[in-house]
Amino acid sequence: MLQAGDASNAAAVCDEALAEFANDANILCLSARCLLALKRFDESRLRVEKALQLFPSFALAHEVYGDLFFVLGNLELAIKKYQTAQRLDPRRAETGIRLNQAEVALASQKTADGASLKARQRGAFQEEMLRAAEHEKQGEPAKAEQVYREILAKDPDHVESARLLAAIAVKHQMYRDAEVFLQRVVENAPDYARAWVDLSNVQHEQEKHAEAIYAAEQVLRLMPNAAESHMLMANALGQAGRLDESIESYRRALKFAPSHPGVLSGLGHRLKTVGKQDESIAIYRQCLAANPLHTEAYWSLANLKTFRFKDEEVAAMEALLTDEGLSDENRVYVHNALGLEYEGRRDYDEAFMNFSTGNGIRRKSESYDPVDAEVINEAMIKRFSKEYFEQNQGNGLTDASPIFVVGLPRSGSTLIEQILASHSEVEGTHELGDLPRVVRAIPKVGKRNQRFPDSLEGLGPNSWANLGKQYIERTRKFRTDRPYFIDKNPNNFIYAGLLKLMLPNAKIINARRHPLDSCFGSYKQLFASGQPFTYDLVELGDYYLNYQKLMDHWHEVLPGHVLDVQYENVVADLETEVRRILEYCQLPFEDSCLRFHETDRAVKTASSEQVRQPIYSSSVNLWRNYENHLDLLIDTLEPLLVKLPADQRPTKIVADK
Repeated sequence: MLQAGDASNAAAVCDEALAEFANDANILCLSARCLLALKRFDESRLRVEKALQLFPSFALAHEVYGDLFFVLGNLELAIKKYQTAQRLDPRRAETGIRLNQAEVALASQKTADGASLKARQRGAFQEEMLRAAEHEKQGEPAKAEQVYREILAKDPDHVESARLLAAIAVKHQMYRDAEVFLQRVVENAPDYARAWVDLSNVQHEQEKHAEAIYAAEQVLRLMPNAAESHMLMANALGQAGRLDESIESYRRALKFAPSHPGVLSGLGHRLKTVGKQDESIAIYRQCLAANPLHTEAYWSLANLKTFRFKDEEVAAMEALLTDEGLSDENRVYVHNALGLEYEGRRDYDEAFMNFSTGNGIRRKSESYDPVDAEVINEAMIKRFSKEYFEQNQGNGLTDASPIFVVGLPRSGSTLIEQILASHSEVEGTHELGDLPRVVRAIPKVGKRNQRFPDSLEGLGPNSWANLGKQYIERTRKFRTDRPYFIDKNPNNFIYAGLLKLMLPNAKIINARRHPLDSCFGSYKQLFASGQPFTYDLVELGDYYLNYQKLMDHWHEVLPGHVLDVQYENVVADLETEVRRILEYCQLPFEDSCLRFHETDRAVKTASSEQVRQPIYSSSVNLWRNYENHLDLLIDTLEPLLVKLPADQRPTKIVADK
């Protein structure tokens, strides 16, 4: 009835239903909408406020409240209500449409051509926009994209269709395309805060830090009293390495939203990164006290690696797992946190059960093809032959400043980085994504979808130095005046051959660890993104075999170019290994490298708290505690494990051999 325009009879039906089901939140919200259509605003408010009193986290009620404020002309309050509704139920497309309309309306009030923009955006194409939203809700983004493009063909300045096209581009990781759309949006609607938010985020994805900060400044200009504005700025500053300023921005955000889970988590992460562990723990616990279902905070605490939960906190996590309504993402956080806690309590069976259950859930959301990974590995070995190096050597950039620390995750790369970053001539950065971006930008001369290393076809002699220059220029923003810097992206091991040609004087250190410790260390680590091969023991083992095969190839065709550093050797004889590392890097010995744990610097990886301690051996042979659960991994890695000394092999392989 309401959709047909008969609001009066629709309201009457709701009244009848409420007489029997007075506390039904859906009926209360529908009644509020009917009354809103009838312009009975006070009655509408009473209905929606009752729904929120009964169910404070009901997203639809916040959305209807936003509708009420929108109609009454209070756009800022409408936006806040829509934002709350969207945070509570991000999958509801209608909320996004309403939020966009409110933000455009608010922006139009503040621009010189506000009247025409307001009329165009609110009055035109609403049917098309709702149809596109329905396509997105039904999982048909291509159809939604077509609708948005049809709108832009009729009105090139239609800001909302351009912004939503940018959102589709982001889903496909086409960040440059998204940025182009959003730049056009903010040119047409410079006071459209949501567009500036999106623009800052896509610029962050491209590591355009200065631009992302500028966009965040525009959001603060438009919405200075919104916690989300300060949170956006905090994130932009943090990604630019301005960590102290980032922390202050998070603290300002808390003044406007003291219990906001995103703000509290972000602040906790930043405090952890700069080594303020006690403060970060307090903030994570504050987050849980205010938001018991924000399970990422449990994982963040466990991920400190040096932290232990109280018994009542463990009980709270176990209770959460019995809630059938708990989302898969939150369930994974809880399982991983419990796994790490039970490991700390030496209950390895319970720990493995949690790691395994959580990883099984996480694997379903990861896109990874082990066959494709092996194909790429073989293509790398075939491309980078001895003959290929002989044909292309001598054309690279002679810059010797980069030191690459590569390997598999959880193999000691952060420890090596911390040792080197403790040297007066070496800049410690973090896991940089610049080398992969340089590789992706190599012009395609063959098929359009050509991938590395096939994309190297047709590169001329000058191309190698140009690739080196691109990398050096891209990474300059992370450096000060020190002559050397570290790029600790472990996945760069696949580019060792490429680096020999584009930056022949760069150093490459391969962090190694016992295969089972390396693999299981990755298996129990919940990565924020990337490393999709780590959530299944067989896939993990296969990936390790491919890694080892490629590293063996680099040693064969580039003897002496890559330095292997065994984690267990560093633990057993720190000074000998430190001297060996420094000698390879052609750096003078400095005693500070032995006291790496005293170095005050930001560390972003999962090992951040561990490398702030003196060297310890408790992580060596940790896999033995889980040996009876690792048959699948042991069977997969057997070709490597049989080559180890007998005392380093699993029991089943020692017995078999």
